[in-house]
Amino acid sequence: MKKGRILTGDRPTGKLHLGHYVGSLENRVRLQDEYDPFIIIADVQALTTNFEKPEALKRDVHQVAEDYLAVGLDPEKATIFVQSLVPEIAELTIFYSMFITVNVLRHNPTIKTEAKQYGYQDMTYGFLGYPVSQAADITFCKANLVPVGADQVPHIEFARKIVRRFNELYKPVLVEPEALVGEVGRLVGTDGNAKMSKSLGNCIYLCDEPKEVEQKICAAITDPARMRRDDLGHPDVCTVYAYHKVFNPGFVEELRPQCETAGIGCVDCKKRLTAEINALLEPMHERRAKYVAKPKLVDEILIAGTERARAAARETMAQVREAMQIDYF
Repeated sequence: MKKGRILTGDRPTGKLHLGHYVGSLENRVRLQDEYDPFIIIADVQALTTNFEKPEALKRDVHQVAEDYLAVGLDPEKATIFVQSLVPEIAELTIFYSMFITVNVLRHNPTIKTEAKQYGYQDMTYGFLGYPVSQAADITFCKANLVPVGADQVPHIEFARKIVRRFNELYKPVLVEPEALVGEVGRLVGTDGNAKMSKSLGNCIYLCDEPKEVEQKICAAITDPARMRRDDLGHPDVCTVYAYHKVFNPGFVEELRPQCETAGIGCVDCKKRLTAEINALLEPMHERRAKYVAKPKLVDEILIAGTERARAAARETMAQVREAMQIDYF
């Protein structure tokens, strides 16, 4: 028996990287044996910031699906689906928007932060309503749990409030989701930036070949005070040490004193890290090769997953319409 249903996913804005892996993908692979996961490729939400470039979506949707399959998500266990192809999500978004005020959305801290990030002086309706759309994503399939980082917990609380409001207004047919907060935080970028991000060009992608990984780690920022091989290191300010803690934890206890006493140089430290990351990515490359050779297979997996998602959506929306007394015929 499965423990419950999970909703998780990504906006298709390009290739997925190691930050995505440690932040969510690794956990999804583990949870697929315990739960019933619905994994959304949120292409509609990608349009909130990329509405002028919809032509990239077809490629990006396929890329994200390929990354999912490469890390080990099993389409027999996980329902991988495309958001825009489940129209019931859009329908539910509209119903929710009827009792959510603009004032509440304008004061949403995530919306305010992202609007500032993108330089938006005047927000589009879709961008402002992003949290409402996200609540519909979570609730259309009656997900019990939503795996998130600590910074995303407010998103889930917003969805919980919408569910409570709907159930109070009409009838208790929706499930109030819980946040499943991951233990691993954000992975810093290779440039030492607080977050690995495609827009910053500081990523190691899951599809990177061994030579690319080697080049990126070779160029990664280390301790800026350690200019020569015999300078003493300060591991807590070193990006490479932060990566060792995540990808090579068994070496960390030995590495710290070696770094602090100049017992190991940055070049050797980076070589050790390169070997660990390439070992992690190797089985992903092997799985990916299967889907690269048969691109239609990825399409078939998405079609089948989207059909399963639609079946769940139709069932929920029948109950929603009955609760709202708009099941006219």
